[in-house]
Amino acid sequence: MQVTRANLATLGVAFNAAFNQGLGQAATQYERIATVVPSTTKSNEYGWLGKIPGMREWISDRVIHGIATHGYTIKNKPYELTVGVDRDDIDDDNVGIYMPMMQNMGESVAAQPDELIFSLLKNGISTACYDGQNFFDTDHPVINKAGQEVTQSNLDAGGAGSYWYLLSTKRALKPLIFQNRKKPQFVSMDTETDEAVFSRKEFRYGVDCRRNVGFGFWQMAYASNKELTAENLQAAYTSFTERTGDHGRPLGLVPDLLVVRPNLKFKAAEILTAAQIAGTDNVMKGLVDVLDSAWLI
Repeated sequence: MQVTRANLATLGVAFNAAFNQGLGQAATQYERIATVVPSTTKSNEYGWLGKIPGMREWISDRVIHGIATHGYTIKNKPYELTVGVDRDDIDDDNVGIYMPMMQNMGESVAAQPDELIFSLLKNGISTACYDGQNFFDTDHPVINKAGQEVTQSNLDAGGAGSYWYLLSTKRALKPLIFQNRKKPQFVSMDTETDEAVFSRKEFRYGVDCRRNVGFGFWQMAYASNKELTAENLQAAYTSFTERTGDHGRPLGLVPDLLVVRPNLKFKAAEILTAAQIAGTDNVMKGLVDVLDSAWLI
């Protein structure tokens, strides 16, 4: 293929099409556990986390609920992925070898939200959320009915196995946040006057975006590394539903999803789909959905 402006333009269209094909093929899971928040600035402030008021009887002046001063900010990060195409391969009409790379680039970009979100979930035992505690912690501060600060836990680290997670995912804000500043954009340096072509006879094609992830409400999540059994899952479920907010107000949170590593997939399915366990009716059947993610490994 002769290296001309017209041929380079045609090649760019073909590479873009291969990229978009890969972009549409990768199945994603992150939107089940993360709220997608559009961003128009360098960072987004989530100071209102930690203060979701309940209704009260209107017996005097309105009580104004302001934004809690937690100062939780998610700063957008830039990401890129670039492929170099040797000019000689274009001269020799050998560009077909790059089509799978462009398609794979699209698949990688589509998979990145899952990678970011599930990695954040996995690291929740050591990463702080809005209240300054780790997202999964035994010492989250809350105010009890007497106006005193007490602590609540959404972590049971009393075992030695793989962590599994109970999540409430059907509220307006899910346990995790995927913040999207700039969607993936296919870009290129594909003119003969580009520096890389002059110095290294290399045309460049890539994608860039800006995004980041963060935590929502810790109250909507629970982590345990105890053995995944019906008894331990039932205890976690009960602890989750009995959780209260400030001033002892019941939160009414109900977990609907169990997130596990692939090595616990079939154990989770057995607990939640079997009609009986050890000859006894399985009260856990259908209680929550199961989602397994390789990004938790």
